Amino acid sequence: MEKRFVRYYVVITLLGLLAAVALWNYGSLALSAPSMAIGANPVVAVRGSIYDREGRLLAVDTDLYDLSGWRPSLDMRRIGLYSELMADALGGEPSLYLERLMEEDSDFFFLARRISGEAARTLGTALAERSLPGLRFDRVAGRVYPEKDLAAHLVGFVGTENKGLAGAEAAYEKELAADPQSARGGYAYGNSVFLTIDADLQFRLEELCGEAQSAHKAEAVVMVAMNARSGEVMAYVSLPDFNPNEFLAADRSTWLDRVAIYAYEPGSVFKVFTMGAVMTLGGIDEKSSFVCNGAYERVTNSGEQILIKCLGNHGVVNLSKILEYSCNSGAGQASDTVSALDFYAKLREFGFGERSGADLSGESPGLLRAPALWSARSKPTIAMGQEVLVTAIQMAAAATPLANGGILLRPRTLARIVDSGGAPVLNAEPIPVRRVLDERSAKAVLDAMEASVLDSGTGKRARIEDLRMSVKTGTAQMIDPLTRRYSDKDFIASTLALFPSEAPEYIVYAAIIKPMGESIYGGRIAAPLVRDAANIIADLYGTARSNAPSAIHDGRIVLPALGAAAIGERMPDLRGLPKRLLSPLLERRDIIVEIEGDGWVAEQYPLPGEPVAPGSTVRLILR
Repeated sequence: MEKRFVRYYVVITLLGLLAAVALWNYGSLALSAPSMAIGANPVVAVRGSIYDREGRLLAVDTDLYDLSGWRPSLDMRRIGLYSELMADALGGEPSLYLERLMEEDSDFFFLARRISGEAARTLGTALAERSLPGLRFDRVAGRVYPEKDLAAHLVGFVGTENKGLAGAEAAYEKELAADPQSARGGYAYGNSVFLTIDADLQFRLEELCGEAQSAHKAEAVVMVAMNARSGEVMAYVSLPDFNPNEFLAADRSTWLDRVAIYAYEPGSVFKVFTMGAVMTLGGIDEKSSFVCNGAYERVTNSGEQILIKCLGNHGVVNLSKILEYSCNSGAGQASDTVSALDFYAKLREFGFGERSGADLSGESPGLLRAPALWSARSKPTIAMGQEVLVTAIQMAAAATPLANGGILLRPRTLARIVDSGGAPVLNAEPIPVRRVLDERSAKAVLDAMEASVLDSGTGKRARIEDLRMSVKTGTAQMIDPLTRRYSDKDFIASTLALFPSEAPEYIVYAAIIKPMGESIYGGRIAAPLVRDAANIIADLYGTARSNAPSAIHDGRIVLPALGAAAIGERMPDLRGLPKRLLSPLLERRDIIVEIEGDGWVAEQYPLPGEPVAPGSTVRLILR
């Protein structure tokens, strides 16, 4: 036999052997394929939870399942029964499942992805009772946001692989993600993250901002409430928002974080930082004065005439009057007393033109161009809040020197990180960044801001009679993206407040973007919003008011202790418990806990004393 024929038969024989091995493996898989199982991967990775500062649950992992089929193991004689049982357990029409079961593109196929544990158990039981083989449930990680759209932009969301894509979920991906190498008993747990926000205050301010957005027909509303002495962000409002449980169903425009990512010209609120910068640089003091005749006017050495209109003819103005009247002319003239390079450097010290470092993912640095790129009118224009882009978090953080004797604090959204056993991993502390103002200048600007709430001031609608407020309002024209010029209909109305003025504890900054109602001015629509927010904060945290009644007591108050809710073999009476004490129940994996509404538990199912079996559903209704 010739050698070429020998090689031919050898190749044919090898191919035959390979085909036999493949058929043997295929048959083994078909015979051994699981008929139905609810199982888990060798290591189940449980992502760490996210809480507010008081331990209220904002994000938690839960059990979800992928439903797949192995066609060789299906009982094709009863294929219609499969589809009926799936429709009953998962919803939808039986025909949809029947069509997928009858497809012949592959032996392995998915029927449903990321279904709830309750639906998986219901369907699994029904299939087992009827001895229907060929379907399998595999556990996949799932994320649930119990408070839905509350602080959605700060909390963020995860993708299909349970990895953070936005907000704290993305910023703390390494901390939240579970390390499979640390698994015990088949489970690996990530660390838990506590944010600085107060969910109670967040809810109230979101509600307040939502009313303002509706009343003024605005495109968006942002608000930051901050502890002036620590830099902790107490509320982080960006509207419109979305439900992170269903973020893919939301309009993509609602994903935009207008607190930390959206950058815009701030308008006259910026004059606070202008005057502080100029005063610390030695350009002016409390006694310095300028004459406002209705406009800022200057002729450069090259003969260029600069004219910037003012809101009115204010006459002789000093630091206090410039902020009280929001005088463009006075602010522009004050900026002329210092060099462009010094002015730029001091504004950078406030944090403008750089990320604030507020523990956020994707934060914008805004824009503050170097003096080499300025025109002859840039310095007075920047002094009035134009030709500079800021974010809301930058504006709130830049106000901290006014409350801390001139020291800038880094804004913080992270309170602490703990491991799965509750042991501390990191406790965030206040972070002084640098000295921006001397103490005298910081106090002078803070005092001058109080004049804004006088009857003659632009911030009079922010005034609270029994609480001293230091306020500055602003109204900024927006650039029309088509013409690249200032729009005559799109504006941003904003207000900044520190209170109480004698020793500021809180900072509130709010901006109403593109209002289309009766007014577009910050003093008319943003100032009342900040006033209402300040009242809520003062009441919630017990800020001293000048007319507040006082009582004499021994200094001891005894309150009944309320522990976190727990459920054993029988249902306890949870009625009257507040929502914050129910959070631990959402981390249970042996039962399903559904919480509806806000406030305190008014109804519960099962009723007190009834048995609670593994896999059962507990429903709590709050009012």
